[in-house]
Formats: sequence, C-alpha cells, structure tokens
Amino acid sequence: MQGKEVGSIIGKRGDNIKSIREESGARINISDGTTPERIVTMVGTIETLTKAFGMICQKFEDDLKQTCATIPPITLRLVVPASQCGSIIGKGGAKIKEIRESTGASVQVASEMLPSSTERAVTISGKLDSIENCFRQICQIMLESPPKGETIPYRPKMILSTVNAPIIFANGQAYQVQGQFAIPIQPNELNAFGHLGGTMGPGVPVPTVAPLMPNGIPTNRSNMQTQREITIANDLIGCIIGRGGQKISEIRQASGANIKIADLEEGSQDRHVTISGTPEQIQLAEFLIHSRIASEIGGILITH
Repeated sequence: MQGKEVGSIIGKRGDNIKSIREESGARINISDGTTPERIVTMVGTIETLTKAFGMICQKFEDDLKQTCATIPPITLRLVVPASQCGSIIGKGGAKIKEIRESTGASVQVASEMLPSSTERAVTISGKLDSIENCFRQICQIMLESPPKGETIPYRPKMILSTVNAPIIFANGQAYQVQGQFAIPIQPNELNAFGHLGGTMGPGVPVPTVAPLMPNGIPTNRSNMQTQREITIANDLIGCIIGRGGQKISEIRQASGANIKIADLEEGSQDRHVTISGTPEQIQLAEFLIHSRIASEIGGILITH
C-alpha cells in the first residue's frame, strides 16, 4: 500500500491497527515508512485473515464515502509467491474465471514478478463483500497449494538517488522514475534537482537530470518497439478514457506510447488494453494508467 492508506489503517496513536489485531486475532506487521510503498503482512488462519482483511476494506470504504458521492470499487494488491499463481489461475484460466464469477470481483494476476523477488502481484477489485469472498478463496488456494522452492520476498526500495533518476511531467506534476514506479515530487522538493530555466508554476523551477524527449523519456534509452497487453475492469475504464477521451489522450502524450482499448467482450468483466512503443514508454504508460485509477478510487494504487 501507499503511505496514506497505511496511515488510515494505523489510525491516530495506532488505535485502528490495534482494534483490527484484537478483533480479528491475526498477527499484522507493517514495513517501515522509508519507501514509497509499504507491505502489510498478515499471519493467521483463513478465518482470522479474512476478518482482518474485511476490517481493512471496511476502513477504505468508510474513507471513500467521505470523498465520493458514488462509492467506487475497492482495489487492493496482494503479493503472492509466483509458484502459487498458477493455482490461482488454474488450467486454461479456469480457476480465476471461477473466482471472478462466484465472487463478482475483478481478479488480475501480473504476468511478471515484482522487482528483485519471486513474487507476483494479484490485484483484486470490487465491492466489500465481493473482494472479501475473493480474498478468502485465494487464501484457501494458497493453503492447499504451498509455494515451491525458495521464495524471495518483494521489498519496496528506498529512493536512493535524486540525481540520476529520470524526471517526467504529467498534468503539471513532476515524477521521479524509480524502477517501475514514478514517485511524485513535491514543489518544495524540486530545488534539489537543479534548473532548466523554466517553471512549472509561479516560482517553481523545472528540474533537470538527463536530456528528455517531449514525453519525458531519456533520449539515450532503447528505441526498440514492443507491445504489452493488460486487462482493466470495465467499471474502471471510464476514468482512464476521461470525458471526451481527454485522460487517455494525456496518457498517450505523456508516455509517447500507442494505447488501444478493445471493446467489452460478451460475458467478460474486463477490457483488454494494448500498449505499444519502447519498453520505457510502455512502462510509463502502465504507471500513468494505474495512477489514474488510483486517483479515481481514492489513492489505493495499483502499480503492476
């Protein structure tokens, strides 16, 4: 999770996390706050974990009710050993289809491992009851199909350098690219990056770290063209397209990637999105798409 979501779970003086631990009976540990992402680890039986997960989701729903007239789907990213993801997907995708149909939740298993790990992200999205039921089923599968071999856990990395990491701009916001993530830079932090002589706003200098093309990609990166397909829940596709296609146009312009959204297939809850361009353009487009979703649903970021 992102820091803001973790803060909501912990609560003032740790009251919320204490309540979740006591009422659910689960052991819950939260990684330190020196990274853009933080890992929430829960240990317990399926019953205690489902109880804790439900309480966390309920807190997110309560937060969303304060900011949204219509409650959007709750979206969370689970970190699962890659050796267990096959059991979640099932032969020919049968198991993941069964989970989607029986719970009503959107479930997506990332095709690649998280950085420097043997774990993959499993993103679940839906109404409170749907994702709680979905979470329970995934826990049951993981219990019945233990991980094989050594699991190298995913550990979010600290921002190590403010000098060599490329900077991108989207909608007036500066981001520093750290691996597969782009970290927002606050206006009062931009002075650390030097000047190009321009400004993002009154008195705000534009940083420079490397020669950038108009879409923000360093000019010395590979020009090799490739393609990637991702799936997005149909009820979230509107926030990516935007009114009159404004948002998808901004994402195309900022990333330099070509993005095509397929029509909804009959009987499916997901839309296929094809992104083509250089590996860096595709990576940036994916980040901007998921950041747009996170912004729409209240900041619960899906980054893979």
